[in-house]
Amino acid sequence: MKYYIGVDGGGTKTQFALFDENKNLLSSVYTSGSNHENLEGSFVEAADIIVEGITKLLEENNLQYSDIEHTLMGLAGIDHPYQHEAMVEELTDRGYDRFSIYNDGFIVTKAGTTKKAAIGYNCGTGTCCNSIDSRGNMLQIGGFGELSGDAGNGSWVAIRAFKLVYDEICLVKHKSLITKLFSEKFSVAPERDEFLATIAMLMGLKQDEYTRGLIDIFFEAAAAGDEVVLESVEEMADRGADFISAHTKLQQFDDDEVDVVLSGSIHTKLPSDMYIERLMEKARAKSTKKLNFIKLSVPPVTGCINWMLEDK
Repeated sequence: MKYYIGVDGGGTKTQFALFDENKNLLSSVYTSGSNHENLEGSFVEAADIIVEGITKLLEENNLQYSDIEHTLMGLAGIDHPYQHEAMVEELTDRGYDRFSIYNDGFIVTKAGTTKKAAIGYNCGTGTCCNSIDSRGNMLQIGGFGELSGDAGNGSWVAIRAFKLVYDEICLVKHKSLITKLFSEKFSVAPERDEFLATIAMLMGLKQDEYTRGLIDIFFEAAAAGDEVVLESVEEMADRGADFISAHTKLQQFDDDEVDVVLSGSIHTKLPSDMYIERLMEKARAKSTKKLNFIKLSVPPVTGCINWMLEDK
């Protein structure tokens, strides 16, 4: 029996999966996020997390690393060749070999479709849009936060929700349902001092809870048709459409129709249907190819084993 390891390293958690030669998922373990950009120890700390996860996976299955045919890692934050080289060096120095590293957005294209050439658009903690074309060329768009104009990820949505409430309470700029929802969600009066005091939650133990709450009220207000929030929905859909359509212009896809795999919590776990519908409409209007959208329904780490055994 041949064994393979797939690694899906995100900003908040990392999944390590053991597969057999028939693509069966045998075991999984999880660690904290392995995106070096979020870690004080950068590449060194990220490599330590990866070693921790692989070691735990092997121990739970009574295996040695020498028993593994290959390991494929999709890691958030690997957006540039120098980042790839730095991570390869860290793992090589720790004695690892027979591994491949890509940005985590690329494994999405292998998890959501059987086509070798496809586009993947991920909006989770962060944003990235990746593709592999019919010639095997790989392209990533986005992933650099504000520098690349990323929109639609969890951080972007939470910040936008807060700003919309800020604009109503502190600037008297507009009236929006999201302010009422914010007040109810966090049990605060819609007044300047009480509202601004909630910022402390971003610095403490309730940071994740606060962020999720902001995301929830954003989409609740959108579903209710709040005009102020819908303007932001249009903005995130338009930017996502720009990212997706750029791949159809810069890459070479032989098929008339290109699969676009949507992944990440914003696309797969939240009630964001209104946004996704606008994203698809705008992307189809801007693209040079017909687009077939697929909402990812399996763990992204599945793309690792599909990729490793693609031609076998």
